[in-house]
Amino acid sequence: MFERRLYFHIDLAMVGAIVALCLIGLVQIYSTTYQQGVGASDIFYTQIYAIVLGLLGMAVAMSIDYRSLADKSHFLYLGILLLLVFVLFFGVVRGGSRRWIDLGPLNLQPSEFAKAILALVLAKFFGERRRGSVTRGDLLIAGAITAVPLFIIARQPDLGTAVTLLPVLFAVAYVAGMPMRIFGILALAGILIAPIAWKFALQDYQKERVSTFLNPAEDARGAGYQQIQARITVGSGGLDGKGFMKGTQGQYRFLPVAHNDFIFSVLAEEHGFVGVAVALGLYLFVIVRSLESARLSKDRLGAYLVVGVLATFTFQVIYNIAMS
Repeated sequence: MFERRLYFHIDLAMVGAIVALCLIGLVQIYSTTYQQGVGASDIFYTQIYAIVLGLLGMAVAMSIDYRSLADKSHFLYLGILLLLVFVLFFGVVRGGSRRWIDLGPLNLQPSEFAKAILALVLAKFFGERRRGSVTRGDLLIAGAITAVPLFIIARQPDLGTAVTLLPVLFAVAYVAGMPMRIFGILALAGILIAPIAWKFALQDYQKERVSTFLNPAEDARGAGYQQIQARITVGSGGLDGKGFMKGTQGQYRFLPVAHNDFIFSVLAEEHGFVGVAVALGLYLFVIVRSLESARLSKDRLGAYLVVGVLATFTFQVIYNIAMS
């Protein structure tokens, strides 16, 4: 199943950094969900199962040649589109969104798999080109490939996950040779379209999120409450934090959904600037090491695939930390 020489090329340092980040998250989830007399919550154990499944998934991915996966990428792409459409009609509704398929002991969220499959499809598309630069026709095709799952995911509605597909497109296209002036044109178009999108495309709750992010004090007891509490939580950690399970914001539930959306804020409160620096340092190490993997790839397909997966990973790191 595994090539013997594969073991000599595993980046143990990067695997170690990823496992360390998983453990940091696990520790913080334990801290925010622990209840006196009850112990750790089911969320903590679910996270353990998720980490184990993730490591098994990594082992399986390592045993498969990415080039053979790329050859079947169109089937994978059609498969994920069918799953996304299935979710729209038959998915589980939680928090006003229909994002999951109920499989009994676990819930499957196809939009998460869409990120990796899109990276694979775009890597295959740009990797097969023989030209030196990306043409407008190439961008239109790649944009259409990205737009279909993006639109379906946005309809769930899950705009946050839908937006994470865009960095995959731009990163792979840029590495494949897209001129910088195209970025300028797209940025200008985005600025011009923004007022129209604000008026006609965004729903009321999405507009509220944007307004709250820019000015949480506008509705301090309502929509802006989480944002304000997250900032207070981060600031209260100081240099070295209040200590494990000794934070007031996270432990006394002043910060809503602390184990999920605002786990980074709890890390800052309990372990301070030092703990944040360690976590950010690990993330930066994984990102830089991944770029090195792309540079060392034996073909363009491999390089584009690494960059595509890395783009959505990096975007989510920045997005979630900035939100906190």
